Amino acid sequence: MTAQAPTGPALSYGRLIPVTVHFDDLDALGLLHNARYPLMVERAWTELWNEYGVRFDGDWAAAGDACNAVKELRIGYETPVTRPGVYAVHLWLERLGNTGLTYGFRFCSADGTVTYAQGSRVLVRLDAATLRPAPWSEGFRAAGQGLLRPED
Repeated sequence: MTAQAPTGPALSYGRLIPVTVHFDDLDALGLLHNARYPLMVERAWTELWNEYGVRFDGDWAAAGDACNAVKELRIGYETPVTRPGVYAVHLWLERLGNTGLTYGFRFCSADGTVTYAQGSRVLVRLDAATLRPAPWSEGFRAAGQGLLRPED
């Protein structure tokens, strides 16, 4: 008999990416440090975009869509994370514009049922030579379409 991972609620949009909280991610009170939440979200996005071939290896000229800057970050903390272990980040796109995007996220239990923190981040795609806004590539836009949250 093969062990199967427990199944959580079916996501109607976005992706659930596993992340690991380590002991040294906790603060002096034994809570996940507030600065670690955005870091975990960034790691989840990096893993997701790597699946689509979007990578950054330090060369801005070759970075393409990975050449971008954060314009805004908003995060609300719902319930404290009190122990190390496997969690998840639910990721989706709220808006995909010509040169910018807004993505949403939830830091949650591994099965997606408990939300510990949630928020959004606005990114602007940059031209590596001028650092001015530049359009997303067609490949990036195509990948992003599948991550868009349906309008209510």
